[in-house]
Amino acid sequence: MIYLDNSATTKPFPEVVDSFVTVATKYFGNPSSLHELGMKAERLLTQAREQIAASLQVKPSEIIFTSGGTEANNFAIKGVAFQYRHRGNHIITTAIEHPSVSEACHQLEQLGFEVTYLPVNENGVVTVEQVKKALRDDTILVSIMHVNNEVGAIQPVEEIGELLSSYPKTIFHVDRVQGISKVPLDMKKAHIDLCTMSAHKFHGLRGAGILYVRQGIQLSPLLAGGGQEMQLRSGTENVPAIVAMAKALRMSLEKYDKQIDYLLEVKQAWLNELKEIPFIQINTPLEHSAPHIINFSLDGIKPEVFVHELEKNDIFVSTTSACSSKKKAPSKTLLAMGMGDKRAESGIRISLSFENTLEEIPIAIAVMKKAIEKLREVTR
Repeated sequence: MIYLDNSATTKPFPEVVDSFVTVATKYFGNPSSLHELGMKAERLLTQAREQIAASLQVKPSEIIFTSGGTEANNFAIKGVAFQYRHRGNHIITTAIEHPSVSEACHQLEQLGFEVTYLPVNENGVVTVEQVKKALRDDTILVSIMHVNNEVGAIQPVEEIGELLSSYPKTIFHVDRVQGISKVPLDMKKAHIDLCTMSAHKFHGLRGAGILYVRQGIQLSPLLAGGGQEMQLRSGTENVPAIVAMAKALRMSLEKYDKQIDYLLEVKQAWLNELKEIPFIQINTPLEHSAPHIINFSLDGIKPEVFVHELEKNDIFVSTTSACSSKKKAPSKTLLAMGMGDKRAESGIRISLSFENTLEEIPIAIAVMKKAIEKLREVTR
């Protein structure tokens, strides 16, 4: 099997699965319980929080555990909107955000909030100047993704954060789901107030996520209940998945330190091969893009048919993002980049991890060439 859909989800590390099983079977107590089994679970939860905070170079009290990236994004955006509505009702984001950001903003618009969706240039990037021009006296939140999940464009997060440091009443949220462990980001240097991460994007398990909440930022809770997670996010914590997430984050960051040059080499080798195939147009910007995402369009071939053709050979890629792939709609990111309907309707995403190798490329490329030839013959 050649797995090239790591932006949708990554395969959990074996050590991470072992951690989950151990905690789930031996330390299954509710961390809010007063007995010894509950206290052992609570200690593991505290230890995981401290380990994750150390990995991210933040305070343990700034780490809130969620069920994943979607909940964390919704909590950040709606939590700010409801908490700071007395300051204003204007939000700034981009036209290429993940649905868990854009749909949350659409819901807020129905409640009377105003949202500015910044356009991107041909490289899928917004500029600091655009953000500055969009700022208003009633702007309470700016939400900008770190790395685009479809084409891998890296946003100028640190520069935007520097700008917003002069606007203390405007809170800065960054969706870091695709960037964590692949693209470095100093959250303190970038003046980030809220930051979202998800375990299954860095070889952890689904069902666990992180919302970094800078000390001093207040959020209106979305879930009413027992007041877990520092009174911010009620619900019994998923201790096994959280402990596994702490291990996955540490291992992934270590792999970045040791293998980032190799991952860049693998990405470049993929690009070199794809450029030589007729009927393929590369959409990922060649500069300022993440080391693990390559997006291209296929001329005259339906992307979902191409995906199924490859899977017959145990090669797995995706169309657009996993959250949107079943809708068969044009990629909103490619449309926003000015690619046009034809390219936006035929996008394919290859997304790598540190587990992918150079040796996989000629095998996958040969299958892709045969698939293109076959499918173009059928559509003539």
